[in-house]
Amino acid sequence: MLRIEQLRKSFGSTEVLKGIDLVVEPGQVVCLIGASGSGKSTLLRCIDLLETVEDGTVWLADDAGSEQDITDPRVDVDAIRRRIGIVFQAYNLFPHLSVVENVLLGIVRAHQVPREEAEKQARALLARFGLAGREHDRPDELSGGQQQRVAIARAFAARPRAMLLDEVTSALDPELVGEVLAAVRDLKAEGVTMLLATHEMGFAREVADTVGFLHDGRLLEVGPPEQVLGEPRMPETQRFLRRLLEAGRV
Repeated sequence: MLRIEQLRKSFGSTEVLKGIDLVVEPGQVVCLIGASGSGKSTLLRCIDLLETVEDGTVWLADDAGSEQDITDPRVDVDAIRRRIGIVFQAYNLFPHLSVVENVLLGIVRAHQVPREEAEKQARALLARFGLAGREHDRPDELSGGQQQRVAIARAFAARPRAMLLDEVTSALDPELVGEVLAAVRDLKAEGVTMLLATHEMGFAREVADTVGFLHDGRLLEVGPPEQVLGEPRMPETQRFLRRLLEAGRV
């Protein structure tokens, strides 16, 4: 679904991504772990073309399985973004729109779905994510966990080829984390391809098919969760997980 080869990204003189190689198969869930500043969010933003890539290639499969180089400067950026859903840690909902309008807006504007049909789809999605009855609320009337579930529903509404989730629980109180992770589990059960940046090691162990550890802009270790989280080979991975264990976060 996604193939990343030698991806590099710098901000000024600071190289943030230093030659990332990663493959995400259709229906696979890949969790990216690592300390703050390791490059997880930048990698997701490069895939969604929110950041300009200096070097390297990102390939995205289409419905027929053919790969397209989405880092080609001639590519239609809007067309690519219609095929990739992204959810940010800060929700990024439109505060002046109702919940249902937040979800249906992209379907109507980007995918030209008639409004009546789009609203029907949006209401069904909101019900699926436990938000039936809140369709006409504004975002500030919802809890953080509910707002994040609206953001996930909005990203999924267009049935993207892949979904990118950037630390979707980091802004939430601990008691709200579980409801957002449940929504992600539902997407996994449906076979949605996902690439997640997360600091929830228990969740990564449960839901991921593959875990990748980023350190200082490099993907140092990639493998099944039981190996990367249980028997890490790289000293940097071992130190990272030891610090989390000492902090009670593993």
